[in-house]
Amino acid sequence: MNELIEKIETSNTIAIFGHMNPDGDCIGSCLGLWNYIRDNYEEKEVVVYLQPLHDKFRFLKGADKVVSTQDDRIYDLGISLDCGDNDRHGEFGEIFKKSLYTICFDHHRSNQGFGDFFHCEPDSSSCCEVLFNFLDFDKISTECAEALYLGIVHDTGVFKYQATTEETMTIAGKLISKGARSQYIIDETFFKVSYNQNKLTGRALLDSKLFMDGKVIASCITKEIFDEYNTSKDDTDGIIDKLRVTDGVEVAILAYQKGEDLYKYSLRSVRYIDVSVIATAFGGGGHVRAAGFDAKGSFDDNLKLILDMIMEQMRKYN
Repeated sequence: MNELIEKIETSNTIAIFGHMNPDGDCIGSCLGLWNYIRDNYEEKEVVVYLQPLHDKFRFLKGADKVVSTQDDRIYDLGISLDCGDNDRHGEFGEIFKKSLYTICFDHHRSNQGFGDFFHCEPDSSSCCEVLFNFLDFDKISTECAEALYLGIVHDTGVFKYQATTEETMTIAGKLISKGARSQYIIDETFFKVSYNQNKLTGRALLDSKLFMDGKVIASCITKEIFDEYNTSKDDTDGIIDKLRVTDGVEVAILAYQKGEDLYKYSLRSVRYIDVSVIATAFGGGGHVRAAGFDAKGSFDDNLKLILDMIMEQMRKYN
């Protein structure tokens, strides 16, 4: 019996936590585990704490049960998924820390370890892949499988990122055998966009600039641009990947404005730049080829610092 199942079986109240601005892997792992516990341990009380979900994830069973407001409850067991540190739990961090026993499952290389039980696999494609190996396959329902499959799809860019391995594809196949709707999940949550999203993407591409002889591409979406196209941060999904596949580019940078002097930065690399090092320097984190952070100050000033760190790494390869 593994640590996760043992603690679930000995706990009456269980809370599941992901990171702020939850993405597909975060949502998939949280709701995947929620479904697994609900399916197999009906007597347990289990709650997922996440910020409000994008509408495209609402088809997942349990999405309508997610709690997005803070409270002062104390749980027997707190489980953190896909979260690099406790600060990334946002307003729900205190609830996690007050839990009588805490578990952390993750795959971010920048995670320094937290919780009473900590398990991180930096080479795994996603937290959903890590979590899958702690669950009893025979007890995985279709609803659980769909959530886990969604997380793997999103964190692998539909199985094209470097972290996609033979094990990743094997697990994805097993989840499909459980009833996960591959085409539906990929089309509805990864590729389908609104007309306004298309316009926002076009604007981001038009405003992008090349640096370092075309090896770096960067674009910034301001609040005024969001307003012009009647869009929000939720509509930025996929833009960074379109920047990344520009011919000759090694690093793609996308920023969007969150506040008066606050921007969210997403970084992607193609072959050799470790963007997690850059993100960590700004207080963020992530993976070797995909990372992000929030930073105060002007976009131009922060971009200069990012470019300097990229150049420092590039010198090692020239």
